[in-house]
Amino acid sequence: MSSDLITRDYLAIERTRLANERTFLAYFRTFIVLLSSGFAILRLTALEELRVLGWILLVVAPVMLIIGTARLIMVRHRIARYYGKAE
Repeated sequence: MSSDLITRDYLAIERTRLANERTFLAYFRTFIVLLSSGFAILRLTALEELRVLGWILLVVAPVMLIIGTARLIMVRHRIARYYGKAE
C-alpha cells in the first residue's frame, strides 16, 4: 500500500504523526506542571491551607502521563493500521 502513496499523501501522514507527538508533549508538559505545582504547594509553609490541593495534584499528575502515553500508542497503532508503514 505504501508504494501507492504520492508525495501529498506521504506528507499528510507525516503531519498526522507529528501532531500525535505534539499532543503527547502537551500531556507531558501538563504532567510536569501538575507535579511541580503539587510539590511546591506541599513544601511552602505559606500555602499550608492548600495542602489537600497539593496532594490532589500529585495524584493527578501521573494519571495525565498515563493517559498521554496511552493515547500516543493508540494513535500510533491506528496510523500504522490505516496507512501502513509509509516510511
